[in-house]
Amino acid sequence: MDELVVIFGGGGFLGRYVAQEVLKAGARVRIAERDPSNAYFLKPLGGLGQTQFIAADVRKPDSVARAVEGATAVVNLVGVLKGDFDGLHVTGAKTVAEAAAKAGARALVQISAIGADPDSASAYGRSKGQGEAAVRAAFPGATIVRPSILFGAEDGFVNRFAAMIAALPAVPVVRGSVRFQPAWVADVARAIAKAALAPQTFAGKTFELGGPQVLTMAELQHWIARAIGRPERLPEIPDPLAQLAARLTGWLPGAPITWDQWLMLQKDNVAAAGTDGFAAFGIDPTPLAAVAPTWLVRYRREGRFSLNSVEA
Repeated sequence: MDELVVIFGGGGFLGRYVAQEVLKAGARVRIAERDPSNAYFLKPLGGLGQTQFIAADVRKPDSVARAVEGATAVVNLVGVLKGDFDGLHVTGAKTVAEAAAKAGARALVQISAIGADPDSASAYGRSKGQGEAAVRAAFPGATIVRPSILFGAEDGFVNRFAAMIAALPAVPVVRGSVRFQPAWVADVARAIAKAALAPQTFAGKTFELGGPQVLTMAELQHWIARAIGRPERLPEIPDPLAQLAARLTGWLPGAPITWDQWLMLQKDNVAAAGTDGFAAFGIDPTPLAAVAPTWLVRYRREGRFSLNSVEA
């Protein structure tokens, strides 16, 4: 297979799985990172000369142009939950799309998020929506992928709650009624790799990728507590109180929730009815309970000696 797939953000949580899927398909991979050394752990996963690394910042057009030179497909995974939303999600996405088009890439996969909307109340959702529009304008055949919350061994969502539940006598639950559709990172990576390597099938389309189960915030945290064998001391915080805390303290370094994250939690994070999802890729999504206990075991008091298990 004479394919070169450039992955911006390939050393990150989702990126490492996308890179593995592309490598397994036999294509060459070029990882574009601001600091390429953060992704060097991927090198042994490919054959001789199959994996390349290059320094690139999506906010610097010259570095992006160098990164996509000779690419047959480009995947943009760059995103943040707080910080430079406009620079990374809008201007950066546009820069990648323009460079991919100029380089003659056959495919561009832009990773967005469920809830992306140019009119969103949250800066995150708004910037993701504006980024999608900028990508479509520069590369009309781009594939837009909107995942729900991702779970996996290295995730910062399920693991964060597990660590808190394991360490604290009680963990307050904020917005316990908001719904999520958690998707396994490996399933999402398979879909992205397919979109990058088969543009004739997926180009120009938007996909919302949610897992097989819809769980509320409260249900998810109670499931995590049972999975790690910890007491379910999870009091739900009334919305007015949680909103006040987010407004007054969300700007502080290390705050449990920012004001923008509070705004994001006002809407369910589930795939919209009637949208294309995993089925379009021939993927049967994996439930949380099927894989998460294999890494959540480290949060159990008895570690791997536990014989207990839970079902979602």
